[in-house]
Amino acid sequence: MSKHQKRLSVPKTWPIARKEQQYTVKADAGPHGEAGVPLLIVLRDVLGYADSKKEAMYALDQGSVLVNGGTPADVRRPVGMFDIVSFTEREEYYRVFPDEGGRLALTPIEAADTDGKLGKVTNKHHVSGGRIQFGLHDGQTLLSEDSSISPNDSIVVATEDEEILAHFPYEEGALVTAVKGQHAGEIGTIETISVSPGSSPNGVTVDQDDGSFETVEEYVVVIDENFLDEETDAGGETEVSES
Repeated sequence: MSKHQKRLSVPKTWPIARKEQQYTVKADAGPHGEAGVPLLIVLRDVLGYADSKKEAMYALDQGSVLVNGGTPADVRRPVGMFDIVSFTEREEYYRVFPDEGGRLALTPIEAADTDGKLGKVTNKHHVSGGRIQFGLHDGQTLLSEDSSISPNDSIVVATEDEEILAHFPYEEGALVTAVKGQHAGEIGTIETISVSPGSSPNGVTVDQDDGSFETVEEYVVVIDENFLDEETDAGGETEVSES
């Protein structure tokens, strides 16, 4: 199977220039499904910390690049929404966050904020032993006894031991960001949740300082108020523009 992919056919969320070259690296199997961006693209195309795959592999071998607190073994390892990418030698830390337009960008964060990763709960199942298994947006699963957590809620999971550090319910008044659709990257509070009959997706009206917008439930993620501070302090995220 080819390890390359045509740039023109990559997902719109990938932060790469599509017209400079014909091919780019293909993401390996792993978190985030097709939306996952190969770590090599982050190191080479976004940050410019490596000029080649060989240099990127060397950085990984040195153990100075972490994803969600772990050391990745392959530069094709997918990274995606809300992942934490750390460069320990540089003392630089980033959260992957959707910008306006839906492209994934890197928001600088403090070292203290790397101990937990935000995840949107996509499913919930009771398992033997009275515990509950939760599935997150990136494919991660974890067990808990907290029955108050529901699908569409968000939780912060410790990168070290998968302990649930915080829980943000999906409800009217919750702070959310849109991660897909024409309002991707915009932040506001849920004004109303409209439950649709049958198989139609539920609708959400999101209130902002200068108005409001409507989208579908799948496209929003509940976030912590600290995300607002990070967006303001960063003054702009790191991404690659089209050529």
